[in-house]
Amino acid sequence: MLLPGGGTSSLVWGECLRAGLARERRVHAVDLVGEPGLSVRAEGRPLRTVEDLVEWLDAVLDGLGEEVVELGGYSYGGWIAAHYAARRPERLRRLVLLDPTQVFAGLRPGYVARALPMLLRPTPERIRSFLAWETGGATLDPAWLRMRTAAAGFPTARPVTGPRPLLGGVAGAGRTGVPMLALFAGEARCHVAERAARAAAEAVPDALVAVIPGTSHHALPFTAAAELARRVG
Repeated sequence: MLLPGGGTSSLVWGECLRAGLARERRVHAVDLVGEPGLSVRAEGRPLRTVEDLVEWLDAVLDGLGEEVVELGGYSYGGWIAAHYAARRPERLRRLVLLDPTQVFAGLRPGYVARALPMLLRPTPERIRSFLAWETGGATLDPAWLRMRTAAAGFPTARPVTGPRPLLGGVAGAGRTGVPMLALFAGEARCHVAERAARAAAEAVPDALVAVIPGTSHHALPFTAAAELARRVG
């Protein structure tokens, strides 16, 4: 089960799936509630807290008939996946975090300052400019980029925020049987990849942790798709 980052949708996984991520697995790529896509919030059931997100994922798994899954999350989706692992380790076979934000390291002030205009008043031009800056002009999936810019006026709900998830006592093969893989984008501008990777290794000593060089945070699922599919496989 794969969770995308904030402001995007399950289309972000297209290159990874083409690179073989689904060759030996059934993959459920789930859109986030309140973001562009097919996950629609139930009337009268706003998502305001981490526990609300956990209950939503419980409902998704129950609806799919999946008692236990391998859960992967990218960026903000990694934050959600990590919180789910902290609260529902019995439902996870493995946890995969792909350049998760606000899990092992905070956001760099320069990244936040650059993103603010796009977040406060998103337009296609601001989205393209921000992505070009963060990725260094990397080639992104055209279908995903069209969706990303077309959704500039989408009435998104305010994302759930909160503390960092406490993974030390719940993840790691030596403790609960939930092995964790954490991969970081070496050229990410949202945090310093090496520091985030060190923090992940310290928080979960049994985890597999690696930095993928030559790719940025927002380019990771596209320019490193083959590497992601290989390592996750």
